[in-house]
Amino acid sequence: MDLDTYLVTGKAHSAGRSTVEVVEAAAAGGVDVVQLREKAMPVRERYDLGRRVREVTAEAGVPLIVNDRIDLALAVDADGVHIGDDDLPVTIAREQLGSDAVIGRSVSTPTAAREAEQAGADYLGVGAVYGTDSKDTDSEIGLDPIRAIDNAVDIPFVGIGGVTPANAGDVVAAGADGVAVISAITRADDPEAATRDLATTVATGRDRR
Repeated sequence: MDLDTYLVTGKAHSAGRSTVEVVEAAAAGGVDVVQLREKAMPVRERYDLGRRVREVTAEAGVPLIVNDRIDLALAVDADGVHIGDDDLPVTIAREQLGSDAVIGRSVSTPTAAREAEQAGADYLGVGAVYGTDSKDTDSEIGLDPIRAIDNAVDIPFVGIGGVTPANAGDVVAAGADGVAVISAITRADDPEAATRDLATTVATGRDRR
């Protein structure tokens, strides 16, 4: 699974557009992965939205990942789930979703990254790299942990948190395989063009390694 450009949905950060509209635009722009987040949305609404997003991503050939909820991932026939410290362990997610599912894990340190890899995670989300208002966190880890995690694990990972087309190249140059964003795509005047710009920056960052 390519991880160059990874969209995390966020209706509250979508400039009045619907999540489906943003996903359609990002898919047209060549996004590599879509994660259905929408934490503030009741689960029934998230399920209905997930089914619509699944239709868009399936038609575009883009993997769909569900944040946190293994049951919801199963219900909307997603490709996998992304879990954090407060969610069920990677091993349980694997038992529930099966060997073909894609399981991501949020980490911020090399130790946590190694533990997630050993538990069977397929990829990691590392951050928050920079300050962000899309998640309730006051901490930003910067680029040094990106470099350390690149040396610590063999599985791919994306940098997340405050990533924009202006700094995505630095994140990838430091060792990330791609970047995960919310506002950089969802708040953009043209989400399709923003997705393409992000992919270009990621490619430039990879060339700098």
